[in-house]
Amino acid sequence: MARISVSETIFFIDRASRTSLQAQIRETVVSAVLSGRLPPGALLPSTRKLASYLNISRLTVTLAYQELATQGYLDAADRSSYRVADKPPFNVLDADVAKPGADAVDWSSKLRSTFRVAKQMRKPLDWRRYPYPFLYGQMDPSLFDLTAWRDCARRALAREDFELMAGDFAASDDVQLVNYICSRTLPGRGIRANPDEILVTVGAQNALWIVIQLLLRRGSHAVCENPCHPDMSASLQLSGAKVTVLDVDEGGLPPAALPHEIDAVFVTPSHHSPTGATMPMDRRVALLEAASSRDFVIIEDDYEFEMSFLAPPSPALKAFDRNGRVFYIGSFSKSLFPGLRLGYLVAPAPVIREARALRALMLRHPPGHLQRTAAYFLALGHYDAVLHRMREEYHLRHRVMADALNANGLKIAGSAAFGGTSFWIEGPDGLDADRLMADLREDGVLIESGSPFFPNDEESCRFFRMGYSSIGRDRIAEGVKLTANRMAQS
Repeated sequence: MARISVSETIFFIDRASRTSLQAQIRETVVSAVLSGRLPPGALLPSTRKLASYLNISRLTVTLAYQELATQGYLDAADRSSYRVADKPPFNVLDADVAKPGADAVDWSSKLRSTFRVAKQMRKPLDWRRYPYPFLYGQMDPSLFDLTAWRDCARRALAREDFELMAGDFAASDDVQLVNYICSRTLPGRGIRANPDEILVTVGAQNALWIVIQLLLRRGSHAVCENPCHPDMSASLQLSGAKVTVLDVDEGGLPPAALPHEIDAVFVTPSHHSPTGATMPMDRRVALLEAASSRDFVIIEDDYEFEMSFLAPPSPALKAFDRNGRVFYIGSFSKSLFPGLRLGYLVAPAPVIREARALRALMLRHPPGHLQRTAAYFLALGHYDAVLHRMREEYHLRHRVMADALNANGLKIAGSAAFGGTSFWIEGPDGLDADRLMADLREDGVLIESGSPFFPNDEESCRFFRMGYSSIGRDRIAEGVKLTANRMAQS
């Protein structure tokens, strides 16, 4: 039976890609084999012919082919040619895969719930190509120690560590990471906790969702801040509970305005999202006393306290909790990088046992290798070094941005007293922040409209947020000027 010869034209090299040339060749072959486009026995172009076609080194092609042969995708045909292995790692089904028609299923009648209830915070994935990205929550890679992270990832792949994390954690978490949270992270916020009072989560949002599922149901009554993060308001709405939103002021949520019959209060007392307001001590005491006398639980989202360069952050509300009524949510995603998605929940041990069981039904546990890598990064001092570097740079950016906002007449409606990474801006009456955000994209400027933070307000929003963690210091002033110019045209 004649062998099929594969044309070199199936290969394409993207020289602008961060993926190596060898890896691109391997990806092309693997994709074609797994999809059935390259059948067993198909003869690939010789190393010389493919190298000439792609205008790359013949050694690059040879090494790519050799790696594919080692993995079992290819067999050597001769010294310079290879063919697809007779039994590659994946066997393609002979039968044609049926493709459903456009009207095969009416999914609107099949799906019993919709989860698209939050106003979307529209952040373009290609935000780095914009010259003035004032996006909150994005990172500046130049401030992160990638070399140290890679070293910790390699440490986590050592045989002893690998054998541990390659197994099934069941519902458990990485012991080293939990111990670090107990001994270093929480004491820094004035909190004492035992390992059985901590659950590692896939970011703060995962912790929030778990808590809502445990505490609320139809007929329950919850309170949250207004404005508040859209994911929080959406999660509360989906619980079926009655939700009361309380307007915040310069001191955050006012406990005196709490309804009498409530089950849970969701707050960001140390750094309100998005205004940056800090709840003063008298309000904290009043909130804790109300929780005890009215028998409700407080859920504290304590985000971004690490970015303290103007003043030390106030202790966490949980630090003053003597009755176990405060559930504390923290995250490493804001302080390291947003794609990390590692957070944690601190609550009484009986609550954590139930939370662990619920998490196990959704995802069992966060990836073991990621947990162990983060544990090494924290324990070896890299985390503190990165935070120090971030604080110094963000302090400089904060000054530059505050000066630029004031010079251009933009009204700062809120920013964290201890530092943080953003400003909450109040525009003039009649400003539509959604429209301003869209118009500014044409100028290469990215801001965040405040409308998603007001879940019950259907009118146009005049507030917006400008972050400075993702923009270089030298571009802040010009970006603020462009923002002011667009506002003047609105």
